[in-house]
Amino acid sequence: MNRPLRLATVAFTASAALLLTSCGSGDDESKDNDKIAGAGQGAEKSSSPSASEATDVERPEIKLPSDLKYKFEWTKTGDKSKDAVLSDTEQYVKAIDMAIAEQDALHKSYRFYSEGEAAAGSQKFITEFVEYKDRITGTKRFYNAKVNVTGGKQASLVYCEDQGKAFNKNLKTGKTDVTSPSKDDLVIYSSQLRLNKQGVWITEQTTSDRGSAAYQS
Repeated sequence: MNRPLRLATVAFTASAALLLTSCGSGDDESKDNDKIAGAGQGAEKSSSPSASEATDVERPEIKLPSDLKYKFEWTKTGDKSKDAVLSDTEQYVKAIDMAIAEQDALHKSYRFYSEGEAAAGSQKFITEFVEYKDRITGTKRFYNAKVNVTGGKQASLVYCEDQGKAFNKNLKTGKTDVTSPSKDDLVIYSSQLRLNKQGVWITEQTTSDRGSAAYQS
């Protein structure tokens, strides 16, 4: 039976037609990066936002398989709040993948960075991997992030993901399900976040749209 999964950070209802052009400009850049993705193993760029400055908060430690890499092409905006939104979203993305790798649909790591609909959607998504005894391997690329902060405590974030070099790996057999390049490799996300009392940006809602023709060059 074919797995009903094509990798995503969170698998929610596709929507947000107004976002369709956001990933298109990344296609050429993606092709250039593909040339070095294997050699660089998806290391994060040095310009990627640093961890949130809420240093008094005890954050969950993120431990991921050595064969799962990331390329967060999110440069610092120069705005402290916006950079913190990007940083905490990075941790949320990785926390979901750690929950998948550890086969724990109720893992405390992703629940630290999400609540409400986002947490429920992440749980459902992780559960599918647990049922198939799969995890994610390869390199995941994130780019074209657009952040807006309102009143210092509410934020919206739109960003793109290229999953062309990320695949499902079965934990029982060790076999990686390598798929051919597809328009479905590109996903756009739109998230709503809020700043909690601990100073952590919590993702509350996320929608995704996969493989739209508007992404293709």
